[in-house]
Amino acid sequence: MRKIKKALISVHDKQNLKPLLSILKKNKVEIISSGGTYKFIKKLNFKCAEISEFTGSSEILGGRVKTLHPKIHAGILNIRENKSHIRDLRKNNFENIDLVIVNFYPFEKTLENSSNHNTIIENIDVGGPTLVRSAAKNYNDVTVITNCNQYNELIDELVRFKGATSLNFRKKMSEIAFTETSYYDAVISNYFQNLSNNILPKKKIIYGNLIEKLRYGENPHQKSAIYSKNSSINIKQLSGKQLSFNNYNDIFTAIKISKSLPKNRGVVIVKHANPCGVSIIKDSIECYKSALACDPISAFGGIISCNFKINKRLALELSKLFLEVVIGNNFEASALKILKKKKNLRLIDASNFKPTENLELNSNNENILVQSADIQKFTKNNFKIVSKNKPTKTQLENLIFAFNICRHVKSNAIVLASNKSTFGIGSGQPSRLDSCKIAIKKMKKFSLKSNDLVAASDAFFPFVDGIEKLIQSGVTAIIQPAGSIKDKEIVKFANQTNTVLLFSKTRHFKH
Repeated sequence: MRKIKKALISVHDKQNLKPLLSILKKNKVEIISSGGTYKFIKKLNFKCAEISEFTGSSEILGGRVKTLHPKIHAGILNIRENKSHIRDLRKNNFENIDLVIVNFYPFEKTLENSSNHNTIIENIDVGGPTLVRSAAKNYNDVTVITNCNQYNELIDELVRFKGATSLNFRKKMSEIAFTETSYYDAVISNYFQNLSNNILPKKKIIYGNLIEKLRYGENPHQKSAIYSKNSSINIKQLSGKQLSFNNYNDIFTAIKISKSLPKNRGVVIVKHANPCGVSIIKDSIECYKSALACDPISAFGGIISCNFKINKRLALELSKLFLEVVIGNNFEASALKILKKKKNLRLIDASNFKPTENLELNSNNENILVQSADIQKFTKNNFKIVSKNKPTKTQLENLIFAFNICRHVKSNAIVLASNKSTFGIGSGQPSRLDSCKIAIKKMKKFSLKSNDLVAASDAFFPFVDGIEKLIQSGVTAIIQPAGSIKDKEIVKFANQTNTVLLFSKTRHFKH
């Protein structure tokens, strides 16, 4: 146990201080403080000494230097049973500080509310994190508190141990304290890297807030949680069971595809992080039915994301199918009433979700792969017509639609489309030819027919066999990235078969 005799309190967030001050007073703990915290404590009618009075040194540099003083840090950092440390304190007439209560200038909130660089810089706390690190290092003798949510736990500790704290409590608070300083510094580091557009620095610090501990990971024996750089993930669960690791994985895939579609249009059906049906027909019912028709078997137990507000008519249709999750840009009250009858069905409002160009991360065995996001909007300028036959306006629209969906399908990826809807999707095959066969097989299985069928490939065809298979199945236009040594042969074959062929300037693998 370590008895608390002197406490240093310097907090930006001053809520909930009064009950803690009362228990400190009851245990005859002396308090020292600075600036606004000092004035706040005095206003509450508690005794408090100002730090400048305690150290004998006035604040300087407009308050930038207050607590950075040997008397403060020696009082915190000294090892209580170290004879050399005891001699140093006596020689300099320094005193022990047993409790440090500090929270930081709101740097992260400042970033949200201001773009003024000088304002942002002035909200970088130096003294606060330094105090916290000193106290956390010396947890064997000093208690450190970094969040007002910890006050009740500290009060319980002081009541239980009559003004003292236990080693386990101090160790726990130390762990949290170092996490707080690390997080704070990571946000600052990230700000400066963004400022200089240094997206791939020599050292990359990944940070996040715990949003939720999940029941388990991909499988029951795996532990899992979701973190975010923000305080929320900008989706709101309105109903249904707790979301799982796999649910989140599918949800983010579905929303990412949805947000790449035209504004307020589009239905996406996802199963195991792969789209199995997508449509952008304007009428919501027809859009849903067209997306479902692409692969109604895979859609069973899947996730549906609508890039618009879900109404009663569509809710009635959705309620006919077993689904894990339904996502919309909000729901009409009548639609919610219908869908909430299925108690386990998770309903997600994604109206506030916006894809960002921030880095995407993939980790394995304590290694992290980092890349920029593939979210640019496609226009006809991204593609080059290389065949003699030119696409009609409808063909071009369907080709660009299919190519956009294709980049969200696991490689090797082939998407067949017509009438602004997918007709067959082949995904995740080691052979591009096999993906072609799967997409065609899906289309034939569900009797989808079109006189204006188009196909998209996420990378170039290395041989003619792939596009030959597509053309034999009724495809009249193909879009693929350029880059193969066989490109000329592919163009020649397209011309021989009167097929429209477009080359993309960029490749879009998704592994």
